[in-house]
Amino acid sequence: MASKTSFSFALDSSQQDILAELLETGNYKPKKVPYTRIAVEAPSWKCNVSLYNSGKCLIQGAGAEDFVLNVMEPFVLKSASVGYVTEEDELSEEALSAHMGVDESGKGDFFGPLVISAAFTNENLARKLLKAGVKDSKRITSDKAALAIAAKIRDILGPNRCTVVRIGNSTYNRLYTKMRSVNRILSWGHARCIENLLATVPSCTKAISDQFGNKESIERALLKKGRDIELVQRHRAETDIAVAAASILAREGFLLSLKELEKKYNVPFPKGASEKVRETAVKLVKEHGPEILIETSKCHFKTLDVVFTETGHSRADMPPEGQVVSQTYSKEKFITRNKK
Repeated sequence: MASKTSFSFALDSSQQDILAELLETGNYKPKKVPYTRIAVEAPSWKCNVSLYNSGKCLIQGAGAEDFVLNVMEPFVLKSASVGYVTEEDELSEEALSAHMGVDESGKGDFFGPLVISAAFTNENLARKLLKAGVKDSKRITSDKAALAIAAKIRDILGPNRCTVVRIGNSTYNRLYTKMRSVNRILSWGHARCIENLLATVPSCTKAISDQFGNKESIERALLKKGRDIELVQRHRAETDIAVAAASILAREGFLLSLKELEKKYNVPFPKGASEKVRETAVKLVKEHGPEILIETSKCHFKTLDVVFTETGHSRADMPPEGQVVSQTYSKEKFITRNKK
């Protein structure tokens, strides 16, 4: 079934404020559209987003459905209706076949690491996971529920059929300085997860992940052990039960990492790139200096510049890994899901 290319939502005042803040604080390309509060082009999602003064939100383009699934539903609407998959769909022939799913969490969040996970399933495991309530992480609106389901996934899969790679902020910022692309970091992380899981499930011949870039970038990052595996990238990959399990495990890793930061610095670390995120970042910089953001945030986000404007600092005050900003038209410019 082809993806829809146009969506229209009537947003209440609170939802309008949330969407406007996401579009204003993220790295988007502004557009001039009459009668709008804000309008942007999102080239990495392949869509345009217009928030009208009336509260109507119009999303159009080839990637409109992905934007709704990854941004509108988890962050603005706080509900999932687009792309809902039935049990019959989730137990398709492919879903029941032996394969691994790979997904990530934290990509669109200023604070916290980028966490990537892989999970292996077969017919028996897939049925157990579905019965345990496993579904796309974005459809799980409660962090508490996500953590509970993650524990069930670990019980079902055991330690040898799932793996998690956490790219902490210091490492992430070094990688971004070198690679200048979130997609390249994702490719590297996906490859590491695939390699890790093949070490314990060498019989696995297929890996499914979301479409985030050219799959050849993952293939190039794979070492000898993973070069024979079939890589499948697709939009809405989280509807696959193995990818759904991986998305929940990645979300668990991200949430636990935020808790570690909160315990270490004794301040709350909000998700996303909202006003609360800015306030926390300002407080951290005032108490610990600008370099604290290298250890706690993804420094290429424009949020860092907003924070530094308020605290009287600049990127020149940072080491090299804190001086690189998102490039104008690359995918990392867009605040994605993560809702995971």
